[in-house]
Amino acid sequence: MKTKLFISFIFLLCFLSCNTVEKPSLVFHKSKLERKKNAPFSDAVEVGNILYLAGQVGINPNTKKLASDEIEGQTVQALENIKEVLEHHGSDLEHVVKCTVILADVNDFKAFNTIFRKYFPKNKPARTTFAADLLVGAKIEIDVIAVKADGFKDARVN
Repeated sequence: MKTKLFISFIFLLCFLSCNTVEKPSLVFHKSKLERKKNAPFSDAVEVGNILYLAGQVGINPNTKKLASDEIEGQTVQALENIKEVLEHHGSDLEHVVKCTVILADVNDFKAFNTIFRKYFPKNKPARTTFAADLLVGAKIEIDVIAVKADGFKDARVN
């Protein structure tokens, strides 16, 4: 009898713990930029404490034009755009865990990488880089996955 009671108690604990775990929230964030309000995608999607950002190209949000004809200027602007979206949603570049980088020309890799290292000098996110045709004459597009700055215990390993 004691064994059945003990097993029932363990089952009850497991059942209660499984049903009291909070499910992560899912939020589709629209862009704060007027030109992107009707875009068929979200600037960021938040799942729990994780942010999935849409790809950013080197368009200056004030001029609505590419920041430069060169890879360096477009890389800086794309990363600044990412930085702004992250900060708007409670994160920053130090909390980026994954980047996907698309270059219009694979020969721009070295110049891009020089700029990238300046934005991620310490915490180096996982990264995938490849070349493909890009829209609007862009030389680069970058998307990131980040955690919210206050959404986890920071236990970095150097």
